Amino acid sequence: MMVNRHRGEVSAKIDNRDWTLCLTLGALAELENAFEAASLPQLLERFSSSRLSASDMIKILCAGLRGGGHSVTLDDVADMRVEGGATGFAHIVTDLLTVTFGLDNAKASDQVMQNPI
Repeated sequence: MMVNRHRGEVSAKIDNRDWTLCLTLGALAELENAFEAASLPQLLERFSSSRLSASDMIKILCAGLRGGGHSVTLDDVADMRVEGGATGFAHIVTDLLTVTFGLDNAKASDQVMQNPI
């Protein structure tokens, strides 16, 4: 699978299937609603300043999958599996946030990985 990281796309193997994820403008609006953020800077602050819970990661992954063109629900994502379990999901979320917001990968990883569940 070929993704374009300059367009914010990442690839991930979830449920033994290759997926493309992207936080499009629509996906970001979905996340603003889900996290009750009034703006993109508030959303970025939320992702940068706190540890993400499992339910946070489900919302981010769902929005990223939808932005990548996949028709999935939060329940679908909650039932998905990746190699490495919660840590594997945290790596995907970190990668997605890094390419979307241009975050320093080490900082983004620290935010997500300190307590992924």
